[in-house]
Amino acid sequence: MSQSSIKAFCKGENLQQQIHQAKNDGSQDSFDIWWLAQSGFLIQWNGICVLFDPYLSDSLTKKYLNTNKPHTRISELVITPHLLDGIDIVTSSHNHTDHLDGETLIPLFKVNPNIQFIIPEANRDFVMDRVKCDYKFPVGLNDGEKVEINGFSFHGVPAAHNELARDEQNRCKYMGYVVQFGKWTVYHSGDTLWYDSIVETLKPFHVDVAFLPINGNDPARGVAGNLNAEEAAQLGKSIGAKLIIPHHYDLFEFNTANPTDFADAAKQILQPYRILQLGERFNISK
Repeated sequence: MSQSSIKAFCKGENLQQQIHQAKNDGSQDSFDIWWLAQSGFLIQWNGICVLFDPYLSDSLTKKYLNTNKPHTRISELVITPHLLDGIDIVTSSHNHTDHLDGETLIPLFKVNPNIQFIIPEANRDFVMDRVKCDYKFPVGLNDGEKVEINGFSFHGVPAAHNELARDEQNRCKYMGYVVQFGKWTVYHSGDTLWYDSIVETLKPFHVDVAFLPINGNDPARGVAGNLNAEEAAQLGKSIGAKLIIPHHYDLFEFNTANPTDFADAAKQILQPYRILQLGERFNISK
């Protein structure tokens, strides 16, 4: 597959204008979802925009150029951070660069001076160093904790990447977020494998939309792994998710998966799903 061969459905200023319009027209009766590549999702509800784990640069491609682990991009950049000027809340689930990217977050903070930034509390020192922010700026969460911002309730849940790693104060280094707003509940997994208590942790939330990784766990890649296509479908089914949207594929040549395999797995167990194109808007109403 040639570099940047996967084209965006909507991108750049056109995507910016679409997000602005959705924000201006926002209501409590529906919400919008855009996939911005890798694990990055933008949701808009009631005029508020929440951005999950954005990676909107080529920092990893540059970092690993001419090494034995090249991060060759296979999809075009959907939007640059400076065009995302209507973001109210942004998250980072853990410290890996495709979930905590200084080249994405620093310019994002500049164009959104009132933005709220949610992180695992265990990662505060690392986050502060990478994104050059004030120590008190991020909103830190641990598993079992929640914070309410602009009508959104964020619940911290553990993620296994590859382990359920905790710091010396027993705080999660890898997390997902269950987010409740209006009539809806979404689950952004961050990066995770299946772990023993994941179903009992998530099922009580009655998740409407689960954003789950599908790229799998191949030690030969030399990076921490995730759910594969079949596991993602089964996890969604096990927690009663009304819809799964897959992520963590179609960015780097060495660490991707075929979303068709996920679709086949979901169909086999009658699990509703939606595969989004890069920059595609998807509206959900009840």
